[in-house]
Amino acid sequence: MKLEKLQDKKKDGKLTFLMKGTNEVFANTVRRLILDEVPTLAVEDVEIKENSSALFDEMLALRLGLLPIKTDLKSYRLPENEAEIAEKSARCTLQIKLKSSKKGDVLAGEAESSDPKCTFVHEEMPVVRLLAKQKLDVTMTAVMGQGKEHVKWAPGWAFYRKVADIKVGKVDVEALAKINKDGVFKISAGKVTVDQEKVYQSYLLEQYDNLEGIDITYSDDIIFNLESWGQLSCKEILAEAADILINKVEEMEKLI
Repeated sequence: MKLEKLQDKKKDGKLTFLMKGTNEVFANTVRRLILDEVPTLAVEDVEIKENSSALFDEMLALRLGLLPIKTDLKSYRLPENEAEIAEKSARCTLQIKLKSSKKGDVLAGEAESSDPKCTFVHEEMPVVRLLAKQKLDVTMTAVMGQGKEHVKWAPGWAFYRKVADIKVGKVDVEALAKINKDGVFKISAGKVTVDQEKVYQSYLLEQYDNLEGIDITYSDDIIFNLESWGQLSCKEILAEAADILINKVEEMEKLI
């Protein structure tokens, strides 16, 4: 199998690469490992000492649970049992406090984490709005978990599709120009060519299927897209997914 990086937007947490010499089964295996197995930190328990805002306690706790937390895989691991969580083991749990009494929006960045490396990803994300004399005081316990237990632990979103091979014959240039919103086709002086980079990025290729003169077939090569929610970088997500796959294969070998 060969991999070719097509797009790497580190600031946006997006990575796109080309997979050659493999099949959809392997691509889907990687996708499922990313969504279900790669562990991250997420708020699991919320102790609400005071909440005089208009937001119900249950809704506040739900909102806090869905805030992505920067995760250090070298310092944290999955809990081995419920006792570790109950004892708030530093190897698998993290304490976060959020307290405010000022009027206005309470932001995720105002929370204080027991580990400076592991804070809420989006500091400007509003948690709740307080009016005059209203207060908020909560203590959260974040726990390492996996997306197969709850989506709040998923590190991001992964999906794939086959690579399209587009051939251009005699085509109605005006009709093509009207639907060429993704820039797949370059039109100049009545001539039409294909921009392969745009083909890799486009999700609108089906709109050209019924256009006479445009022939689209799909190769065995696969375009794999990964979008991180921010707990881990795309590189960390893929590396962890690869390690998990290797461990599963080694476990299977022992059974043979």
